[in-house]
Amino acid sequence: MSEVDDPPIRRLSTRLVYRNEWLAVHEDRIERQDGSEGIYSVIERPDFALVMATENDGFHLVDQYRYPVRGRYWEFPQGCFPDWGVGTQEELARAELAEETGLRAGALRHLGHMLAWHGASPQACDVFVATDLTPGPPDREPSEQDMRHRWVTRREFERMIRDGEIKDNSTVAAYGLYLLAERGSA
Repeated sequence: MSEVDDPPIRRLSTRLVYRNEWLAVHEDRIERQDGSEGIYSVIERPDFALVMATENDGFHLVDQYRYPVRGRYWEFPQGCFPDWGVGTQEELARAELAEETGLRAGALRHLGHMLAWHGASPQACDVFVATDLTPGPPDREPSEQDMRHRWVTRREFERMIRDGEIKDNSTVAAYGLYLLAERGSA
């Protein structure tokens, strides 16, 4: 995180509006540089891990029904510890990959750390590449019971992004990190 020594917005007070096992919403009273006051809503969520499981010049993807957007879209396996649990991001990446696809990673490489929705949330995402994969049974959460898993070639993956079958911003951004790493730029 890049902290600012003299931030242009100062929090005057905060109030917890709502909290469940996956998120918390705070309403902050704030003061801007010019002295005007306002409200800022902050959505706190646990940080998450995203896993690019790759083999044979392709990727393993999952999809499930996403209620807020009323649709199904393919994405890389990703998730956070349930009920605000704790652990390392590598442990989380391994757990999410196994839970959603059944795959176990023999090797896991960290590609980067990104902010997920920094206009409204401090939530961050760590991106990993998983290789040396071993298949096994998935162990999905009840909310993932409709999840599907499939392997696609890289060419098919890029077509899916172009055609809107992949709309998840974290998946597209992770692929950008992957391409930079391939070029030696990351």
